[in-house]
Amino acid sequence: MIRLEGVHKRFPGAGGAALDGVNLAIARGEVFGIIGRSGAGKSTLVRMINGLERPSAGRVTLDGVDVAALAPADLRALRRRVGMIFQGFGLLSSATAAQNIALPLRIAGTPAREVAARVAELLGMVGLTDHADKYPAQLSGGQKQRVGIARALATRPDVLLCDEATSALDPETTRDVLALIAALNRDLGLTIVLITHEMDVVRQVCGRVAVLHAGKVVESGATVDVVLDPRHAETRSLLAEEGGAPSYRHSFAGEIVRFTARGEAAAGPLISRIARETGTEIAILEGRVGHLGDTPYAQLTLGLSAGNIAAARAALAQAGVIGA
Repeated sequence: MIRLEGVHKRFPGAGGAALDGVNLAIARGEVFGIIGRSGAGKSTLVRMINGLERPSAGRVTLDGVDVAALAPADLRALRRRVGMIFQGFGLLSSATAAQNIALPLRIAGTPAREVAARVAELLGMVGLTDHADKYPAQLSGGQKQRVGIARALATRPDVLLCDEATSALDPETTRDVLALIAALNRDLGLTIVLITHEMDVVRQVCGRVAVLHAGKVVESGATVDVVLDPRHAETRSLLAEEGGAPSYRHSFAGEIVRFTARGEAAAGPLISRIARETGTEIAILEGRVGHLGDTPYAQLTLGLSAGNIAAARAALAQAGVIGA
């Protein structure tokens, strides 16, 4: 549905390219994550999709239409198909929740009766029916973002762009907002492009992901593959920062390995079985278990000591992937 082909972007006076030869294809109906550090070019990339920025070279197409080639009237029509939510909410402080949601409909000249019905529908969709008449200052951060999401959906878009939409929220509220985004994708068939610098956001909601570094896509693919088997140093660095700096390497006397398993191997009593069969003491020093989409996974840092360590390593390698 969305395709970027050889996209470059340079801003006047900037030292380097904000985007440098980006190629991406985003399928209809998927939640696609774009992750990178501050300055990697994420926001510039997402603004290309609705024509807020134009490429210096290359093409951005939506349903086969070259966004940069559109006349102003056609670009306005396209933007009604592309909703956008922001890190800072972007709400009018002098307008109620209902009035903020109604704004794009009023700009589009929608009749008042239709506006009222659509706003009521959207307030129910995001769980804010009882907060329609409250002003932004009376709402929590999560409620403000829900208003922002409802406003972005007002014109019934096909695409929802989320630019660091959860960065200003606490972890619990982030989970609630991501659950809402996932539900909108499932129930409305929305194509969602989610910009973030947080790997955990990608884990929770994205089916596929691209890693952006210095304006280039350095790695992309299914989230389960990129997270569990990262190939590029930038991806590994982002994952390592998420876990924090380990302190066990100077204190554990045995051999330390990183073990990754997915599917049935991640869901069963694998570690205890290998320890029993090889007579090896296996300590779980650090790790994460859960699901990426429908795939169960385990990423563990294990300490091996005593017993037949070589046999334990071989059994682990047979069940998953191990590394130092």
